[in-house]
Amino acid sequence: MGGVTAKRAVEGIVILLPRAVRVYFAIQPVNLRRSFDGLSNEVRSVLRHDPLTGHVFVFLNRRKTQVKLLIWTRGGYTIVHKRLERGTFSFPGRVTAQATSVMIDVHELGMLLEGIDMHSVHASKRWEPPAHARVDVVTLRDPM
Repeated sequence: MGGVTAKRAVEGIVILLPRAVRVYFAIQPVNLRRSFDGLSNEVRSVLRHDPLTGHVFVFLNRRKTQVKLLIWTRGGYTIVHKRLERGTFSFPGRVTAQATSVMIDVHELGMLLEGIDMHSVHASKRWEPPAHARVDVVTLRDPM
């Protein structure tokens, strides 16, 4: 009976993130031998964010076979580390030359952790209430 429970526990891990939590994906590869202090320094110095905000910071190694998530939770850091035995993780499609990080959706994080290529995925648009919708700023010139 204990073996069945242990087997089910290994099958999947659930990470619940509130809607307000943002996910920042680091563009440059990172030495994943770094731990809590090294990754939090990477967040401060390279990504220019505060690691104590509770947002999720995602780092890949050079070969894109490992990923680490750094999250500040109540009272301390949490690191989630995943290594693929076959294949590679993919970058989000919105990478620009001058960016140090890209903000991705929680759903994109789930696809990344499952090894799904985000370039080939097409998500249909969903309705969001105005308070939660992303706002695109458009500047209109006055014709007068």
